[in-house]
Amino acid sequence: MQQFFEEEMIIDKDVRIPLRDGSIVVANVFRPRGNGPWPVIVNYSPYGKDVHFSEFMPTVWSQLTEALAASGSTSTLRHVTFETPDPEVWTQLGYAIVRVDSRGAGKSPGILQPNSPQEFLDACDAVEWAGTAPWSNGKVGLLGISYYASGQWMIAQHRPQHLAAIQPWQGTSDFYRDRTRQGGIVSGGFLDLWWNLCVAENQHGNGSSRFTDYFTGERNTGPEMSIEELASQRIEYIDEILSHPLEDSWYKARNADLQKIETPALVVANWGGLQVHLRGTLLGFEGISSPQKWLRIQRGNYFLTFYMPENVNIQRRFFDRYLKGIESEWVDEPAVQVAIRSADDGIADIVNATEWPLPTSTERTWFLDADTGTLSSDAPVADHKVSFAARTGSAVFSTGPLQEGLTLAGTMWLQLRLASTTEDADIFATLQAFDTEGMEISFESNGDPNSSMARAPLSQGWLRASHRRIDQTRSGFLRPFHDHEEHQALNPGESVDLAIEIWPASIELPPGSELRLTVGGNDFVRSELGIGNMGHDHPTDRPSPKFDGTYTLSTGPVAKSFLAVPTLDRVQ
Repeated sequence: MQQFFEEEMIIDKDVRIPLRDGSIVVANVFRPRGNGPWPVIVNYSPYGKDVHFSEFMPTVWSQLTEALAASGSTSTLRHVTFETPDPEVWTQLGYAIVRVDSRGAGKSPGILQPNSPQEFLDACDAVEWAGTAPWSNGKVGLLGISYYASGQWMIAQHRPQHLAAIQPWQGTSDFYRDRTRQGGIVSGGFLDLWWNLCVAENQHGNGSSRFTDYFTGERNTGPEMSIEELASQRIEYIDEILSHPLEDSWYKARNADLQKIETPALVVANWGGLQVHLRGTLLGFEGISSPQKWLRIQRGNYFLTFYMPENVNIQRRFFDRYLKGIESEWVDEPAVQVAIRSADDGIADIVNATEWPLPTSTERTWFLDADTGTLSSDAPVADHKVSFAARTGSAVFSTGPLQEGLTLAGTMWLQLRLASTTEDADIFATLQAFDTEGMEISFESNGDPNSSMARAPLSQGWLRASHRRIDQTRSGFLRPFHDHEEHQALNPGESVDLAIEIWPASIELPPGSELRLTVGGNDFVRSELGIGNMGHDHPTDRPSPKFDGTYTLSTGPVAKSFLAVPTLDRVQ
């Protein structure tokens, strides 16, 4: 261990934390000067406790520094790592931060197996270590984005004794449907980016890692191992995902039992997290048993919003109440607070409520008509069909200019009747909004900045037709929930009914705006820039010719195909 003394903090670097099986993981501890004791925030992941944000994700780092400069933040950001709280800020607020390399990553030896049950048992041991450290007040909180948020569900279900509060900021609770297989379709682009560039790159012993320790300037991954040794000290993550096409026991072990979570929780979702985290963050809030739980839904790029001073203040107030015991903090807060996005990608309104989904929302239904390509409040009087090539075509349906304004917030239900010339079919549904001039209303997001999806459409949904079975007990308001526990092959040419979950969204549209629904058999793209790193076209998961068929959609009084959305009554 090394110790560094800075003006506002003491840093203990490379502290060894013992685990229940006799192994160790390695951490950095940032704590305020003085005697304490201090409440503790624990961060646990394979990303690298010593890998600076600027090296881990340079493009996002540039955006963050620009945004923070405009916000008036005075932090030097010298100790910021990806998706974690800034120690320079939090030690001045009277908190210690324990930042841990998970087993097999960075400075921690062992087998690298992210998102595994073992990893989160290890994290529980780190929480208990932090809660009993001599400088700790015995109360530990979890706070972070994405991986550091998703892991909180897994840790909290074990109820470690010293865990006093959690703050998952945009972290899904659904490992199958959100992080790896939207609608049962492998998210190959994201998995390749995440595993190879973010995790395997930081494997302990990886002599070719590009990551450096920002304290020392040396390679971050410890003593070099041979290629053979490295392979023996990690799971092959993508291969494991591909070998489990259904939500079997392997997958279920990587989802938390949300009902076991009773810890006070501030859950923060972001409309900009389409495809990976948004949906499961909201389901996490709904599913936990915590009697003291709050939900905030924000807009923007959550890599940036997490660090903005106004949001740090929210984080601080919540932890001051539950980690410091300051009863004057976090008082009379609305249980749910939702930002309704405006047509210029700002905030039209903030809605406070008692629960999620919003209890004041009501269903509005538009029926698809394959003859006219419309979305209409009136059901078609005749049956019609439209066909397209799965890999290259699509069917488009539009409301036309809306006669009245529209405000919606929540998950949407798309019902289709589909036939394919093949034994399976993948459906990609994209909902776009257009302004009164016919220009698309797109949204700041966390999409690949070099792709046509750098700005997100209103929402999207996915479904593999062979996974169409619905679990009625887990479905909710305008939210079909598919169990993904068996394959139900299609009979070529025979129609089946599909209920597709369109991910949560919010928007306030003025009269004259338009909604447009595109239904295809491949990732939606706007231009030759393509889908970037968020595509679904892994050859093992979507082989030819199995997914190369012709799809036919049926609409009409018998084949009722519709889009149902949750609307809010508001004065336009």
